[in-house]
Amino acid sequence: MLTREAINSGAYLEHFESQPNLWTCERIQSSLTETLQARPADAENTWIFAYGSLMWNPVVEFEKRRTATLHGWHRSFCLRMVAGRGSPEGPGRMLALQPGGHTQGVALKLPPATLDDELRLIWIREMVLGSYRPTWASITLDDGTETHALAFVADESREQFEPDSRVATVAPLIGTAAGKFGSNTEYLLKLHEALIECGLQDSYIEELASEIERLSRRACSDLTGASG
Repeated sequence: MLTREAINSGAYLEHFESQPNLWTCERIQSSLTETLQARPADAENTWIFAYGSLMWNPVVEFEKRRTATLHGWHRSFCLRMVAGRGSPEGPGRMLALQPGGHTQGVALKLPPATLDDELRLIWIREMVLGSYRPTWASITLDDGTETHALAFVADESREQFEPDSRVATVAPLIGTAAGKFGSNTEYLLKLHEALIECGLQDSYIEELASEIERLSRRACSDLTGASG
């Protein structure tokens, strides 16, 4: 599991050294600076909207953790992944957000005293390949409070963006991809479990989990038949 130490020591970045689209630390810092300069005037606090692994392994320190709804974006496995939980020989798919709909997830309020350190950790983690476009977006917390949060949405101009993220297309890829960080299926199932634990729903993730389970059963059945 990814840790603060792995990010701070540079070990996390080393996993991606062979990738031609690897972002330098300077470029990552520049992205962070530009994003903070675009902070909405009424965004008094710094919330991060967690919709993937940040839900169960945030790594960062936070003051508050609330379930929340992100408006105008939906989950999509639309980023081709050849490192981490995939490989050049068996590419997987990385989760992102695309325009339209809404997303139920978790909002993390970062502490002002260590804000720079926490944001730096998040940026290295999320922007290592420049796959995302950090965006200030509207969210509604579980108590009805409306505010802004930082969300990492898909940068559709990047070479790793894949426009076809339908369940039928993505499930076979996720079901077979694996890399240094584990299998792509493990990620999906952890996300599915995290949503259930938080009492949240996402029909896209539910359909993907069901389809991958079906494909896995079929593969086991085919293997049993072949060995018999």
